[in-house]
Amino acid sequence: MLDTRIILSGLWVATMLTYLWGDVLRIMAGDVTPGQLKAGMPGTQGMWLAIAAIMLIPIVMLVLTLTLPYPLIRWLNLIVPIIVFFFDLMGLPYKGAYDNFLIAVSFVFNGLTIWYAWNWMI
Repeated sequence: MLDTRIILSGLWVATMLTYLWGDVLRIMAGDVTPGQLKAGMPGTQGMWLAIAAIMLIPIVMLVLTLTLPYPLIRWLNLIVPIIVFFFDLMGLPYKGAYDNFLIAVSFVFNGLTIWYAWNWMI
């Protein structure tokens, strides 16, 4: 059986790639206008910084999962996916069916992250 840290790290990678694939498809489908956010609102530097910080969550969690001591990382892997889940929920529904599908997949990854962290015993 794989170490729980490796499984959790893999789930964070899967979550990150799901988000990135959604962004790529959104660009390819023409569902975005460069420089604008949802509903045609122009993006400011502060907004883009906030988006960058949010998109870094899976990457940071991947590194922290491999480096922070237990039980701190266990608790982070229980709390952070819940926050990400509710943040993603606020954006629904998306324009494209592919986007809604990928968000649903990310919900599954978040659920699995919580499940593995909850059952993590040393």
